Amino acid sequence: MINRDSTVYDVVGIGNAIVDVLAKVGEGFISERKLAKGAMTLVEAVDAGKIYNDIIPEREVSGGSSANTVAGLSSFGVSCAFIGKVHDDELGQEFKRSIGASGVDFFTQPLNQGPSTGRSIVLVTPDAERSMFTYLGAAKKLSAKDIDEETIRSGKIIYLEGYLWDDFSAQRAMLKACKLAQKHHRKIAFSLSDKLCVERHRVEFIKLIKKYVDILFCNEDEIKALFQEEDLYKTLDLIKHDVEIAAITRNIQGSVIVNGRVKIFVEAEKVEDVVDTTGAGDLYAAGFLFGYTTDRSLGTCAMIGSIAAAEIITHYGARPEVSLRGFVRNQLRKYGKTI
Repeated sequence: MINRDSTVYDVVGIGNAIVDVLAKVGEGFISERKLAKGAMTLVEAVDAGKIYNDIIPEREVSGGSSANTVAGLSSFGVSCAFIGKVHDDELGQEFKRSIGASGVDFFTQPLNQGPSTGRSIVLVTPDAERSMFTYLGAAKKLSAKDIDEETIRSGKIIYLEGYLWDDFSAQRAMLKACKLAQKHHRKIAFSLSDKLCVERHRVEFIKLIKKYVDILFCNEDEIKALFQEEDLYKTLDLIKHDVEIAAITRNIQGSVIVNGRVKIFVEAEKVEDVVDTTGAGDLYAAGFLFGYTTDRSLGTCAMIGSIAAAEIITHYGARPEVSLRGFVRNQLRKYGKTI
């Protein structure tokens, strides 16, 4: 159960503050440039500029994994705050406006000098797969000084993204947040973020999970990479010893929830026209955490997560275009459930 004493926020998200630049490209665009497909690749400003110059952007929207999740939670009516670093430049102002408009409190002081606000060029191919090329910029400057104890104490759940571990300063910020969360008996939720991210930091992630994490979010490829095990069912038996709850998404095969010896398999929500898979995992986490903070059963939490993910993949961008609370309510009626 969640410790609800002296809390202001249901969820406090901590992550990379990024502005997503979305563009549709053909398969040839990826292969000719020898770009990694279907993953998040870190790039320097020069490389990001080269890719940017060769695309026609569809739109620019505030993004970042954890920020997408708390924006989704806010669409459910959940009280959220976000901690992440931007520069006081045009993109930084856009990020601040966008996340504020979504109903999320954002108090982190911006940089006045140094690297510009981070951006992620999201290339969407005809199969709806997204390949992300991310220049972290100012997001890398998130530090332990940005982690305010009162904000952590004010949250029921502290939600962290694995991408943060790519920079030493952000690592220190994550560890401080985890220690403060444990000090104040708050739940810690953690997303593995990306298979390549797991491969970069596998040993450190296992230590972090064992010591701090209560709720783990990942997909099938990520948990296999974490344990270097190709048999999904073996990974489910391994993770049950490390966390209270693990929520593993499996694309069209739905998701599986591990809670001790209990395994709950939930079907994916059917979607006829998949446009862009950007943010599907982020919004699954948002739906699951909405259910969790409102004391739903774990199976219902997973159903809500699947429905939220289904909404996000029907359009470009990783932020909901409708009220998720209303959208999920309508979808759950098919199963005789209400929220």
